[in-house]
Amino acid sequence: MTTSPLLDDPKLDTTRRSARPGIALAVIAACQLMVVLDTTIVNIALPHIQTALQFSTTDLTWVVSAYTLTFGGLLLLGGRAGDILGRRRVFLTGILLFTLASLLGGLAQEPWQLLAARVLQGVGGAIASPTSLALVTTTFPEGPERNRAFGVFAAVSAGGGAIGMLAGGMLTQWLDWRWVLFVNVPIGIAIAFLTPLYIAESERHSGRFDIAGALTSTLGMVALVYGFIRASEQGWRDDLTLGSFGAAVVLLLLFAAVESRAREPITPLRMFADRNRSGTYVIMLSLAAAMFGMFFFIVLFVQNVLDYSPIRAGLAFLPVTVVIAIGAGLSQRLLPVLGPKPFMVSGTLIAVVGLCWQTMISPDSSYLGGVLGPMMVFGFGMGLNFVTLTLTAVSGVAQHEAGAASGLLNATQQVGGSIGLAILTTVFGTASRDEATKQLPDFMAHATPQQQAAFAKTHQFPAPWSHEVLAHGISTAFVPAVAMAVLAMITALMVIRVRKSDLEALAGAAGPAGG
Repeated sequence: MTTSPLLDDPKLDTTRRSARPGIALAVIAACQLMVVLDTTIVNIALPHIQTALQFSTTDLTWVVSAYTLTFGGLLLLGGRAGDILGRRRVFLTGILLFTLASLLGGLAQEPWQLLAARVLQGVGGAIASPTSLALVTTTFPEGPERNRAFGVFAAVSAGGGAIGMLAGGMLTQWLDWRWVLFVNVPIGIAIAFLTPLYIAESERHSGRFDIAGALTSTLGMVALVYGFIRASEQGWRDDLTLGSFGAAVVLLLLFAAVESRAREPITPLRMFADRNRSGTYVIMLSLAAAMFGMFFFIVLFVQNVLDYSPIRAGLAFLPVTVVIAIGAGLSQRLLPVLGPKPFMVSGTLIAVVGLCWQTMISPDSSYLGGVLGPMMVFGFGMGLNFVTLTLTAVSGVAQHEAGAASGLLNATQQVGGSIGLAILTTVFGTASRDEATKQLPDFMAHATPQQQAAFAKTHQFPAPWSHEVLAHGISTAFVPAVAMAVLAMITALMVIRVRKSDLEALAGAAGPAGG
């Protein structure tokens, strides 16, 4: 896109930046908030989206995965684009693309239209998010001012998920589910208007775009996720299911080959040579896989079984955010004393306990005992890991590669969440079908003629039979979530070797790359 020569004048940029640093920070923080909360703001609206656009429960997972897969898969490419083309220019492009996609998603009349918009949102987010963090370093001078800006950025990143849950509930209940997408439009327009006025353009650096690496990795993950979701509906012997898994294997092997030969790879394979960093990525992938699935299915449970309103459902998740923050604060304070490994091991163990508790969910489960209790246990375990994993991911990395190392951790979280949700959905679909078959004789014996006629038309049970089917599917889906958390715990116990003496170097490397 073109901009006025005046707006590209470094002297004018510097003057405006010096005069209005608060506005510049507000613009950057607003972008990060919009991108982060979009992973959760849609979650509360999922039951309403399902009803309005006639999604099946398994297909509904694509509303989440279409965003997270493209966002995670293209995240590193977005950061590279900012370095090569200019961070402000790329930031503005990402914001405009994200805003347009939000408008199209809110206007969607068919499932494919919403999913296409979510993919476009993911692309826009992947372009804007890494550039917004980099803009902090070019907008604020090194020292207390930059540190405060990083603090605001980190707070927005941490709180965006909770804000998204609550905002999604209010918008869905007071207006309509479409407003969880429409709300981004005025915010995006305001950011796009203010960006050229108050944010300076960065110096461009020479480099290459690893388009082949970005596409093969993203398409490979999409094929893998599609294979799992297809298997949940059509079975493991379905031709398209097997074809999807085959395509995933080919694409991911091709990705590895491309990265090993690329002059400037999007994912430097040497990042995986260090056992601590590789172990960190495995732990993040495993925990994110369990976490994304947990939130997806608990949202359905509290609204469809406990009959919570969207606002009440959003409020139901807020205590979990508080517990995550407590765990993160505790680990950050005690890391210099105990070192990272105890927090990884104890955090993953606590997460396993919370997920085991969730496998006992049933239609008779209360919010306090069946939902909030296990979620808070799991959340505390996650809180102990977040800061620790971020620090370990950049341990032993050269300063100029710290951004790539932490960016890869973020990408692992998004992609791991998509894969985990797909696996849990596969188990959910199989368990739900089996439970529906089991419930059918009882339903036919006790249902009214009107209920039987409705079932013949829609193939959906009314309550309480539908509650039994949904709860059984959810409780069974949490079994592989437990296995994922156990894998994270074993990795923390057997692979991680970071010592307390490494912490000083870790803190220095994590600073500029944080977020």
